[in-house]
This record gives sequence, structure tokens and C-alpha cells, in this order.
Amino acid sequence: MKFGISIFPTEYAIRPAELAAAAEERGFDSFWVPEHSHIPVSEATPGLDSGGLPNMYYETIDPFVTLATAAQATARLLLGTSICLVIQRDPIQLAKEVASLDVLSGGRFRFGIGPGWNQPEIENHGTRFDKRVGVMRDRVAAMKQIWTNDTAEYHGKYVDFGPMYAWPKPTTKPHPPVIVAANLPGGMKRLVDYADGWMPMPGAGETEPLQHIPALHEKLRAAGRDPDQFEISMYLTPNDPDYLGKMADSGVHRAIFVLDPLPRDQALQQLDEYAGAIVGNG
Repeated sequence: MKFGISIFPTEYAIRPAELAAAAEERGFDSFWVPEHSHIPVSEATPGLDSGGLPNMYYETIDPFVTLATAAQATARLLLGTSICLVIQRDPIQLAKEVASLDVLSGGRFRFGIGPGWNQPEIENHGTRFDKRVGVMRDRVAAMKQIWTNDTAEYHGKYVDFGPMYAWPKPTTKPHPPVIVAANLPGGMKRLVDYADGWMPMPGAGETEPLQHIPALHEKLRAAGRDPDQFEISMYLTPNDPDYLGKMADSGVHRAIFVLDPLPRDQALQQLDEYAGAIVGNG
């Protein structure tokens, strides 16, 4: 099993470039960052220091800027979004951002995506909450056309554009892996239809993610896909090293440790603790 790290990058936390370089030195294979454009004031999220969400959700730095700095400081580390909220970004511009980061990192980008959970945040970007899964699907399909064709064209329900040119094309062919966050069994269809991997979050859904892996593999085979080529990257939440064995036995390919957005010395100490936990589980 491989091991990654994830952090909410904030202006008071360790700089992402330094953390990524330290993670690479300690044998982690990947560095992941989440996204929130903003957090609307609502009943569920009334504001900083008021409960509902930790402050880092309100304060996180843009993931593509973060990963670009990490790319410059590393040579082998994979760089991923965990997740990018496709619903909140223009697909033509997002296709360029993904391709640009993949090119500048030498093909190390992993495109983790999801439909999002914060209804006011999503709807502030002009998408109805109950349409978000369909919008995400359409935008991913449109981006794949841009990445893989010199002259791209797409006509879908939510995205529609005529022949166009857009470079750069990704270094990774045909495009960076699209890793979809979804709760199963409800999200099974989108994984089988257009995902290259799955990013489950323990505790986020009503059921234990590990229990769905056999059914996922069966669905992939039925669709003519090879489960061995479908990578499962799973957050280790809480950060419980005893759970790593269960993940490996169930077919999870990568465990992702979550770091707190701490200043440099504290963050590196936490990273060392996680590096120690993976020594006996590699």
C-alpha cells in the first residue's frame, strides 16, 4: 500500500512547498489538498469560531496555486486535489488549469473531484444543489474532450461549445486520472462510468466504505474494466494506524494521512509521527 498526506493549506500553516518536500523525503508518495471557494454564512456554518466547521474550511488557500508551489519543490511526489469542486469552476478554464499543472509537474497531477456537500456554497456558483452530480459528469466529459483533441467540441446538457483550440494538453495520457469522491452504494454508477479511481471518506456516508469494494470490483468487471487499474485512495480518519491493515486487506491502494494546518515545526513533528506509523505497514 502507498501513503499520502493531506492538509488544508492556510496562511498560518507550514508552507506547502516545504511540507511537500519533507513528505517526499520521508517516503510518502502523494500530497493532497482540498478546496472551498468560500463558506456562506448559514445555519450550519454560522462563522469563524462558532462551531459547525473548523476554521480551516473558511481559510483554505486555492488548491491549484498550492500544488504548483509543491511541484516546484519536489521531483517524484504525486500532487492531487482532494477534492476539486468541479461544480464551482468553469470547465474550459478548469481544463487548462489541470493540464497546466500536469505539464509543469511532469505528469504528476491527480484530479480528485466531487460534487460537494455545502448547498449554499454550490448554489452561490449558479448550480442547483439537486443538479450538481449531473453537472459534474457533463463538465468532466467536456474537459476530457479538451484534453484529448486538438480541435475539441462538446454538446451536453449543461456544457455546450463548438470547435475550439486549447493548449497545453496534459503530459499524462490520455489525461490525469480522474479520482471521484462518492459515498457508496449511491455513487457506484459514476465511479464505473467515468472515474479512474475512488476516494472514499470514512464516516462521511451511512455505511463503511471498505464493505463496498467487492461490489465495486464486480461492477467494474461487468463494464469491461480492470479493477487492478482502478486506484482506491482513502483518507485515514481518524488517523488510526490500526486501521491500515484492514484497508490493505480490503484492496485499498493508498492511505492518506490528514495533517492539521500547523506552523512549520509542529507540522513536521506530526509528519514524522505519520512516517513512523507507515514503517511497519509499507
